[in-house]
Amino acid sequence: MDIRKTALITGGSRGIGKAIAIRLAEKGNNIVFSYVSNEEAAQKTLEEIKSKGVKVLAFKADVSSYDECQKLIDTTVKEMGSIDILVNNAGIIRDNLIMRMKEEEFDEVIRVNLKGVFNCIKHVSKIMLKQKSGRIINISSIIGLIGNIGQINYAAAKAGLHGITKSAAKELASRGITVNAIAPGFIESDMTNTLADKYKEAIIKAIPLGRIGKAKEVADLVCFLASEEASYITGQIICVDGGMAMGSI
Repeated sequence: MDIRKTALITGGSRGIGKAIAIRLAEKGNNIVFSYVSNEEAAQKTLEEIKSKGVKVLAFKADVSSYDECQKLIDTTVKEMGSIDILVNNAGIIRDNLIMRMKEEEFDEVIRVNLKGVFNCIKHVSKIMLKQKSGRIINISSIIGLIGNIGQINYAAAKAGLHGITKSAAKELASRGITVNAIAPGFIESDMTNTLADKYKEAIIKAIPLGRIGKAKEVADLVCFLASEEASYITGQIICVDGGMAMGSI
């Protein structure tokens, strides 16, 4: 009998999160994804994943809330029976120069992008420790490695996420749980599609491979790290950036 694994993806209704959810579904995993407010996008993603022939659940939750994360994890286990893969993808941006950045812009990004990951790992680790298995994959950014003008809050959160990844990897390794992070570079999205050609061309010139990445390329790495083939990889920060960060690290 084929026993499907269950993957939980936070922020899985759009963008990279959606690509990850769909790719994991194509690999035969049951899917639970969280979203915050866009019911229409969540429903479209739900239907698309359902067409892959797996069980799927969309759950409205703010990952920055400790209690909402607990409900998300509890509901996933109740509906699916387990959580084998956790992908911490939910994140926001509130860009501004440090001299203009408001305290709430800094705090909100830290709460969602950093504390949200702590909340999810905290709750899911109890389940994975009992199972003596699990894959935790954190979606970071090369900004956490190289910094960026106007993104001191985002860079701080993503750099902190790298510390969480390495520390959790050491804590959970003895029970067969791996923890890794993926740091995407400039990835094709609704946001990048609206950029002026002049600005986009300047960014592409900074990428050794000479092109913008695709969400599927991030999703493919998630699938590998979630697989048995990656069972000896943990505590790593892997860039998917066409070489963009090479000269800056």
